[in-house]
Amino acid sequence: MKTKMHKRVDQPATFTPGITKEMVRQHAFEIYRDKLPRHSLTLEDWVLAEKDLVNQLETDGLLKR
Repeated sequence: MKTKMHKRVDQPATFTPGITKEMVRQHAFEIYRDKLPRHSLTLEDWVLAEKDLVNQLETDGLLKR
């Protein structure tokens, strides 16, 4: 059975003004805590974590675009 291998990437720069890499990293560690001990995060994981963080902050009224 073939398995899909994901290439490990360094954390990319954020694309949302006002959001730092550290904020995204912390949020990613919270939402992917079950994945991190065995696997590193992919580029897609980082982007999804940032989008989720921005959505959460907008919902809470802490970030305005």
